[in-house]
Amino acid sequence: MPGKGWTASAAAGAVRIKLRDDITPTSNLATFLTGALDPEAERLFSDYLPYNLIDRDQYPGATELERQCVQTLAGLWNADPSTAVGTATTGSSEAALLAGTSLLRRWRHRGDTAGRQPNLVLGSNAHVCWHKFCRYWEVEPRIAPAGPAGLHLTGEQARERCDADTIGVVGILGSTIDGGYEPIAEMSAALDALAAESDVDVPIHVDAASGGFVAPFLDPELPWDFRLPRVQSINASGHKYGMVPAGLGWIVWRDPAARTNWLSFDTNYLGSTRANHELSFSRSAAPVVLQYYNFLRFGFDGFRAMHARSRGTASALADALGGMGPFRIIGDGRELPVVVLAQREGGHRWTLRELAGHLGAHGWSVPVYALPPDRQRTDVLRIVVRNEFTARHAEDLLDAVRGYLSGAITTPA
Repeated sequence: MPGKGWTASAAAGAVRIKLRDDITPTSNLATFLTGALDPEAERLFSDYLPYNLIDRDQYPGATELERQCVQTLAGLWNADPSTAVGTATTGSSEAALLAGTSLLRRWRHRGDTAGRQPNLVLGSNAHVCWHKFCRYWEVEPRIAPAGPAGLHLTGEQARERCDADTIGVVGILGSTIDGGYEPIAEMSAALDALAAESDVDVPIHVDAASGGFVAPFLDPELPWDFRLPRVQSINASGHKYGMVPAGLGWIVWRDPAARTNWLSFDTNYLGSTRANHELSFSRSAAPVVLQYYNFLRFGFDGFRAMHARSRGTASALADALGGMGPFRIIGDGRELPVVVLAQREGGHRWTLRELAGHLGAHGWSVPVYALPPDRQRTDVLRIVVRNEFTARHAEDLLDAVRGYLSGAITTPA
């Protein structure tokens, strides 16, 4: 910190110099987060950035927008908007912590649980936020391993791991590992059968961080949401396919009983006494304002058209990459618009990390990571297709891949 402050332009210039080597968000194919806004959205975001969403008395309009967004999501996810409850959060990680806390509290209300160890069932592809919940709240994570047949938690795997101390099963609608949907309806049916033959009655939470803003528009017949009575809560990230900048998640419970009143704290710091259900107490209203704006700006048909275009681009990209020879497609973009590929077996003298480095030199940031450790060590490369990534961008990316392969591929050993 300098002793004497700089001018605004000098300080801003210094900041830009520090950040000049960072890739632009539109070229960042590693992230699911929204990378571009239209000019009106940028103005709205800037105008309402100083508004604290938790100041309900001072900003009743922002509070009303949040309520209407929750109702809209409840309707999209086939809950009754008049009884569903929910809130905005700082991303899906906070939403997951709130959902897990509700599940834990409901389990404790079932009977004498003193001295017993609660557990949570999830697949090995679950986001790290669920492992954080289990560690912070001292809940045993019962993780179903990824098998040769797939990377997703199945109904049978979920059923096998449930007992009287299971607080819930987490189903993933849109895995960050491969872009696929887990079979939520299959899990629900398996848990229904378990409840019918025993006293083990386990609720489901759906982590729809990415898929919650895709499936309602592109897969309306898919039963994954509150149409399944066993689903008690759902979270999603507005800053992913909800088209809002980073910092916005949502959680919706079927009804107040599913949330449990235990999450509620009454506060009167800002005027009237109001209930607070979130973990944090200060959060800009700007992301919520933009979520409401997006619902009005695009409408149902607009969201469907944007995501259909992204899915079409992703599936075409997967087909083109799969046809090149050295790649095995793990995620084909036909659920989430995400392409995940591995190398085919053979004596290649290049690696996916080297390919990623080549793409980085051509302006594209792509991640390479290992599949869950219970699978044989397999590195994969992931390409997240968002609305701002067009068919022209896909062709430019393919050209860069072709250019690398033309000089790197050798005859397999």
